[in-house]
Amino acid sequence: METVKNAANYVSETVQGTGAEASKETNKSVAKDNDASLTSRATAAKDAVVDKKDEKSHDAKADVHKEAAKN
Repeated sequence: METVKNAANYVSETVQGTGAEASKETNKSVAKDNDASLTSRATAAKDAVVDKKDEKSHDAKADVHKEAAKN
């Protein structure tokens, strides 16, 4: 039962990490957009940093659940 739970958590963390990565890329594009306002660009740059942190956190958690599911 614990293996199934770890496998489900692995999938969940992987999906969340992928979502954070997509958000990060979108925010990076806005931050580089010369047509966007300075405020929008600054906010997007800040959000991209937060998304990157979230992405790495979810990826690390996914790795832990993946290893736990193997045992």
